[in-house]
Amino acid sequence: MPTLVAVGALAGCTTAADPAPSPTAGASVAASKPSPTEPLLTAGPDTGSAVGRVVEGFPTDLVTVPADAEVLVSSAQPPDAAGLREISLNLRSPQDAAALLDGVRATVLAAGFAETAGTAAEPGLAAHAAFSRSEGQEIVIVGVLDRDGVRTLTLGGRVRTAS
Repeated sequence: MPTLVAVGALAGCTTAADPAPSPTAGASVAASKPSPTEPLLTAGPDTGSAVGRVVEGFPTDLVTVPADAEVLVSSAQPPDAAGLREISLNLRSPQDAAALLDGVRATVLAAGFAETAGTAAEPGLAAHAAFSRSEGQEIVIVGVLDRDGVRTLTLGGRVRTAS
């Protein structure tokens, strides 16, 4: 009996030289295509982000944008149930890495954030820092890339704002 089971199990196997099985008569190829469960496009424009400018609702009182900077992209999502807002900012500046980081550092420290000590340097970054407040509920993380005489600052975080 075990031999018959093994032979029966091998009967359904094919090798690379075997032709591909043909569809069962009456089977529809279209029926096997998955149908989307969600629309591919959103119903309206994304108002939480902007390219080339600071988006409305971004906390510029907490994170100031240097006057000589070119904003690449920014976002500020509506506050969640806890009042926390996800933010991000990418900009380019001729300022040196230390000056860019010091600008962010000054405003977030003045707002009651504390700088996190002992974070390992990310490879390739000229400067980086992390800040937190509200027992870690709010965070701001900054990295500055220095390439070809231009610095790119990337900032992301979760903050509670008045607006």
